[in-house]
Amino acid sequence: MKSNFRFCIGLLTAMIALGSLPYVLQGDYFFFAAFSVLQFVVMATAWNILGGNTGYVNFGAAAFFAIGAYSTVAAFKLFKASILVCIIFGTANAALIGLAMGYLTLRLKGVFFSIATLALSVVLMTIVLNTDFLGGARGVYVIVDRTPLFGLPRYIHLLYWIMLLISGFAIIVARTIQHSGMGQGLSAIRDDEGAAECLGVPTLKLKLIATTISGGLMGLAGTVFPFLITYIDPTSTFNLSISVNSIAMPLIGGMSTWMGPVIGALLLGSIQQIATVTISSAGNLLIVGFLLVLFVILAPNGIMGWFDVWRKRRKR
Repeated sequence: MKSNFRFCIGLLTAMIALGSLPYVLQGDYFFFAAFSVLQFVVMATAWNILGGNTGYVNFGAAAFFAIGAYSTVAAFKLFKASILVCIIFGTANAALIGLAMGYLTLRLKGVFFSIATLALSVVLMTIVLNTDFLGGARGVYVIVDRTPLFGLPRYIHLLYWIMLLISGFAIIVARTIQHSGMGQGLSAIRDDEGAAECLGVPTLKLKLIATTISGGLMGLAGTVFPFLITYIDPTSTFNLSISVNSIAMPLIGGMSTWMGPVIGALLLGSIQQIATVTISSAGNLLIVGFLLVLFVILAPNGIMGWFDVWRKRRKR
């Protein structure tokens, strides 16, 4: 109970502090950068629900992100739907695709499952490229009324608020799963799936739930993206960097807890945003690769692994 209370107070304090920044800071770039970092907090947290907790490595994170983004495009073009409706519609579509993907592929294990998720991304990208309604290869515009709401100075501040709430929601979901019976079952699957089945753990059911939640949250991260840049195409939504970052951030932060992906996303996302301004945007993947190699060698359990070792030494 005390840990839950501290988590609630800590998260609420952080949300209030970060949510007040539009009234304090001037300039738009910070909020564009913060939006991207928070977006990766959601992606890394979502990926870790399946990849970290269960041990099933998903290479198709960009596909679920694109599902959320293109669902927003479809809802907006068909109904001029509000941003809230687009978020719900895109999240539901991504969750359903996650469930379908899980049903078709979760009987595969290891590298075979990973290749299947990569194939899903290729198939979906091919469908988008050949669908004129979604813009095809040329892309599509989403033109919205960018009038600020709730007394905010800029429209970007509203999108920043929305992504902040989405990231808070994703963190709550991930922590709830970790501290539940489902989290224990997923950990048992990761450690030894055969033994877990012998002990009565409903492995397929838990994996399907994890795939659905993970896919839904990844799609949720992509639903707001078209409102930010007003134009999307297959290159920007099915981007390799989205999948790479979604895997790298939990690895760097630590996949054993819900906090690891958050730390990894905040650290790596911030470094990439700084590098984009000071060095070059083309160097982002190079930075990710360098940090991945560094952490795999020096800290295979990530930053949270370092913290666990330090805490154990302190108790001695």
